[in-house]
Amino acid sequence: MSNLELNRYELMWMMVLFDLPVIEKKERKAATDFRNFLLDNGFSMVQYSIYTKLFSGKDACEKYYKLIVNNLPPYGKVDILTITDRQYSNIISYSSGDKIEKKQSEQLMLF
Repeated sequence: MSNLELNRYELMWMMVLFDLPVIEKKERKAATDFRNFLLDNGFSMVQYSIYTKLFSGKDACEKYYKLIVNNLPPYGKVDILTITDRQYSNIISYSSGDKIEKKQSEQLMLF
């Protein structure tokens, strides 16, 4: 197994998925603050309530688990899913019925 393949099993993608209430003004503000928190901490928006970030390994994710918990909005549901880069590369995406080919992570090239 090459170093590149080994790294694709060690690299981890963290996905933060959430469903937050946005009826009241304070709920909208809390949801916006949470999205901005994720963006400010290097996450990228995949969909409006799904954000991802690539980490060098499971240990690197630990700091962010705590950061996210400390910045949770008062209401709503937040899930954190962590998968390997290899697993993430198997995602099949469609937009308006057209298949979107995944590009290999640019960050992967740094290793």
